[in-house]
Amino acid sequence: MRFIVAINRQQAHPVIHLTDTLTGCTAEIFAFGGLLNAFHIPLNGNHFNCIDGFESVKEAEEKITTAFKSAKISPFVCRLHNGQYNYNGQSYTIRKNYLGNHALHGLIYDAVYEIDNMTQSEDAAAISLSFHYQKSDSGYPFEYTVRLLWELKPNNSLSVTTSINHQNEGPIPYADGWHPYFTLGGPVDQYLLQFDTDTQLEFDEALIPTGKKIKDKRFLQKHSLENIFLDNSFELAPNGKCVLSNNQLQLEVIPDQSYPILQVYTPEHRNSIAIENLTGAPDNFNNGIGLLMLMPNKQYHFKTSYQLTQL
Repeated sequence: MRFIVAINRQQAHPVIHLTDTLTGCTAEIFAFGGLLNAFHIPLNGNHFNCIDGFESVKEAEEKITTAFKSAKISPFVCRLHNGQYNYNGQSYTIRKNYLGNHALHGLIYDAVYEIDNMTQSEDAAAISLSFHYQKSDSGYPFEYTVRLLWELKPNNSLSVTTSINHQNEGPIPYADGWHPYFTLGGPVDQYLLQFDTDTQLEFDEALIPTGKKIKDKRFLQKHSLENIFLDNSFELAPNGKCVLSNNQLQLEVIPDQSYPILQVYTPEHRNSIAIENLTGAPDNFNNGIGLLMLMPNKQYHFKTSYQLTQL
């Protein structure tokens, strides 16, 4: 069997490995958070991991809110202004996690997922995970179920499909995303970044969108990240992708059209870069930019893929 799935239950929560035995490419998925903790390919006789992740499940539990490494962002993305929004004439206030005055990165980044199914064949290795949000935060009193399908395929290609459904009486507000940090080795100042857009969303000082757009053509072609700080949202062109590279590796981040917003963040340590696929803009429970209204008893799907190659 070329593609195999292995589940390690020796830590606090299961750790899943998807492996291409032909090439040695491996993805490590935590049941905690449903997150991608490692993505390895063979490089110069060793295995190179392009994910800035955690040393263990325990560390992930303790430090997930430090930088939200690889976190699932749901049911709102990035910052929610003062943690508040109005829906159907009622005001809601998120309780869970704040950075300064604003609620941050949703409610299920620390959820523990159930393992529903695994498949292994000559064509792919896959794991299906699920979590049911049960109104644990009074600021979002809408139950919903999230299912994740992680798939490893040939050519070092890894994808994740998020499926959402709910059974509330009416539509519910929703936004979805991922928050992985990538490294190609060395500081990000040595990387080149390119993505398919020249449109940036203007932010205020609190990193809340103002509703205005800025023309930013820097990254239409490969552009050095030397001395560039980013914590910005961009509107991807249809079928657009993001390419991160250095002198030995290239990472392609390829979302489908369900993820039209690309958020890019360079942390102060500059040893990795967050490239986040989002269904809508930060604070879109208030500004409405890309806000989804999910109908009951309907499945919604959001997919992105990662491909890592040696140059």
